[in-house]
Amino acid sequence: MSKGHEPQPVDRQFSTSLARGMQVLRAFTIEKPLLGNREICDRTGLPKATVSRLTYTLTLLGYLAPVRGMQKYRLASGVLSLGYPFLASQTVRQAVRPIMARLAQQAGCTVNLGMQDKTRVVFVETCRFDESNSYRPDIGSDRPALATSVGRALLLANDAVEQEAILNRMRLEDPAEFERLLPIWRADRRHFARHGYCRSRGDWKKEIHGIAVPVKRPLGEERIALNCTVTRAEAEKGCLENKVAPLLLSAVSEIERMTGLA
Repeated sequence: MSKGHEPQPVDRQFSTSLARGMQVLRAFTIEKPLLGNREICDRTGLPKATVSRLTYTLTLLGYLAPVRGMQKYRLASGVLSLGYPFLASQTVRQAVRPIMARLAQQAGCTVNLGMQDKTRVVFVETCRFDESNSYRPDIGSDRPALATSVGRALLLANDAVEQEAILNRMRLEDPAEFERLLPIWRADRRHFARHGYCRSRGDWKKEIHGIAVPVKRPLGEERIALNCTVTRAEAEKGCLENKVAPLLLSAVSEIERMTGLA
C-alpha cells in the first residue's frame, strides 16, 4: 500500500477529493483491517483534518464502519457492493476455472488467477489442492506485484512503455523496497525469456514458492496471469521446474486457444 500521496495529475477533470477518499479505503488491508484516523494519516500521507472528514463521510455512505470502543474503523459491506459487479462481469473466471481445478489436481498445488491493480496483484479466482499450503488467497485479496511471480508475470504482459511507467510508480511508492526487489525482477525477466515462466523462491513469503505465466488477452481487456504455488519443502524437491511448470504452460496455452489468441 502506498505510504505517500497519490500522484496528482495536472487535469481539471481530476477530482482530488474522490482520489483521497479512495486512498483511505485502500489503506485497509488483510494485515491492517482496523485503522484509526492517525494510522490512516500515516499510511496515506493525508492531513489529519482531511482524513477526519473522509472517514466521517465514508461512514455515512456505508463504506466504513466504526469499531466500538476502539476509535477505529473497518471496511463496511458497502465496499462489497462496489466489487461484486466487477467480479461478476469477469466471465474469464468462469471459463478458466475448470482448467485451474484440473491443473491444481494434476500438479498438487494451489492455482490462482491474478489481475493487475496498479502496483499490486488482485486475485479473482483460486483453486486449492495442496492442503499443506496455508497461503491460499481469498478472492479479492492482493499481493505486491514486484515481490511475487504472478505480479512479475503481469508486469511482463505489458509493453516496454507500460512496464517502465509501472516500475516508476513502484519506485515512488517505496524506494527501499523497490531497490531490494529490482535485482530479483531483472533476474526473473531473464528467467522468463529462457523458460517461459516467472519464478519466486519465497520472495514475498519465505515458506511459499511459485511460478506464473501471463495469459494473452484481447486488446483492451484486463491483464491476467496464472500462478501455481507450493510450500518451500515441496519446491526444494524440484517439483516446480520438473512437474508443475510444463502443466502450467500447457494450461495457459489451452486458455489462449479457448479465447482464440493462441
